Amino acid sequence: MREALARAQEAGLDLVEVAPTANPPVCRIMDFGKYKYEQAKRERQAHRKSKTSELKGMRLSPKISEHDLQVKTKAVSGFLKDGDKVRVSMWFRGREMAHPQVGEQILLRIAQQLADVAVVERPPSIEGRNMVMVLAPKKN
Repeated sequence: MREALARAQEAGLDLVEVAPTANPPVCRIMDFGKYKYEQAKRERQAHRKSKTSELKGMRLSPKISEHDLQVKTKAVSGFLKDGDKVRVSMWFRGREMAHPQVGEQILLRIAQQLADVAVVERPPSIEGRNMVMVLAPKKN
């Protein structure tokens, strides 16, 4: 140990204990400041490249017109291509609650149109006055 410490001081470097529990303990001669800097740099680089998936939302009504549905579907497609999950909710007002199958058909039609870029993570289910479906981007 003393010999290693002397060699490190001779070279102007640090003696770093790599595996203290090993018998005998494993040490390495290196520039510790440079090592810490490079490690922090790698962490920053990894953090920069990581992308957190966000949950976007899209609200529809059962009375939606054909063109409006196409526009909303295109917007959902854009969110999915960006790598975000999308929560598509159909909200019912008044007597629209008497016919939830209309809203479910629209949601399933959206899922079918986006089948090439999305997978249904949670099928349509009713939550109060809303029917909710969650779409996730397809893995390539």
